[in-house]
Amino acid sequence: MIDITDKNTVKREAMATGTIKLNKETIKLIREKQVKKGDVIETAKIAGTIAVKNTSGMIPYCHPVPVMSIDFNFEVEDSKIIVTCRVKAIYRTGVEMEAINGVQVALLTIWDMVKYLEKDETGNYPDTSIGNVTVVYKRKGDAYTS
Repeated sequence: MIDITDKNTVKREAMATGTIKLNKETIKLIREKQVKKGDVIETAKIAGTIAVKNTSGMIPYCHPVPVMSIDFNFEVEDSKIIVTCRVKAIYRTGVEMEAINGVQVALLTIWDMVKYLEKDETGNYPDTSIGNVTVVYKRKGDAYTS
């Protein structure tokens, strides 16, 4: 791990986003909360929250960060869901990896919950994809906003 002993403890914030493309029929069932495994958005939010809290246990050189705030947003559109995760902490290193990890696990959870709806006749997923995972911003110290 990188030595952060001499870094100052300051407010940190990061936001990440990503997208999952799904069939329109699947989106309709998600909106109507008719997916067999349950409420897709709420489950993805819970899974993403757990992922944020456990990032250092999943990524070998990532420092454990005392996360103080996690906020998810899910934009459900006609053929995709955009997941955004904002993480805040007061620490010596940033929280962008936590935000990215939260987004990716939330997206994977969505896929897992609807995969039976997305499969074609051969058992593949020709129209389903996860992409555009990116850090929207990261801030520290004076650049921090609440």
